[in-house]
Order: sequence, then structure tokens, then C-alpha cells
Amino acid sequence: MSASLLRVAARRPSGLLRAVARPQPVVARAAVAAPSFSTSARLRSEHQEETFEEFSARYEKEFDSVQDVFELQRNLNNAFAYDLVPSPAVLSAALRAARRVNDFPTAVRIFEGIKAKVENKTQYEQYLEELKPLREELGIALKEELYPEESK
Repeated sequence: MSASLLRVAARRPSGLLRAVARPQPVVARAAVAAPSFSTSARLRSEHQEETFEEFSARYEKEFDSVQDVFELQRNLNNAFAYDLVPSPAVLSAALRAARRVNDFPTAVRIFEGIKAKVENKTQYEQYLEELKPLREELGIALKEELYPEESK
């Protein structure tokens, strides 16, 4: 800008001249230069939706190959992150993996995860009934059994 324009802007309190004399904030420039969001196919995910059976098969395979506690807990976090409750077969594979890596606390937490994910107490009891033989075989206690005063 020329010096004469700045002198005029300083003398006159006109809004137009003040706007010209002031530098624009960086945020306003970035907002003007930013491209708008696009809904073109190029930006959409290429992955197809996974069926429950495919999900179950994938996680059974994942838990069968677990070799350490980190892998077990990462796979559990991923499995429970979906908007569904994993099938008893997946949970069975997870419990066996917890036993294989000798991680009793995570095995107990699997049942806590089931309890948090199901819609009602009846569903939780159905999962417990389905997994009871495996729980007894592996010697896994429920949190309710370990801390009965907290479950009231």
C-alpha cells in the first residue's frame, strides 16, 4: 500500500478505508482459500459392508493367531468397537487366546464387555449360559463372583 493511502486512512474514521488499511486475519484468508467438501466417489471408502458372519470369521481367525497380551487387547478393543455384540464363537476364541497368553484379568474383562454391549440382562444371561462350559474349563470367574458387594 502506498503511504498516502495509509495517511488518509489514519485521518478518516471511515469504515471502508479502515478495512482497506488493515491486513485481513489469517483465518479469513484460509477460509476463502480452502476447497469445499466433495461427495465424489474418489473420496468415498472402497470397502464393502461386512456381514456378521464375515465379521465373526475374521475375528475368530484374529484371536486364534494371538501371541501376546497386546494383540489380544487390541483385537478385543477392535471387536467391541463395532455397534454389535460379538458372537459366542468369537468370544470363545478370545477367551482361549486370553488363556494362551495367560491373561486372567482380560478374560474377566471380556465378560464385562459383553455386559456393557448387550441391550438387556436377559441377553447377558444367554451369553453366560452359552459360554459357561468354557468358563468352567478355563477357570474364569465373573466380576460379580469376585466382587459380590459391588454388583448390588
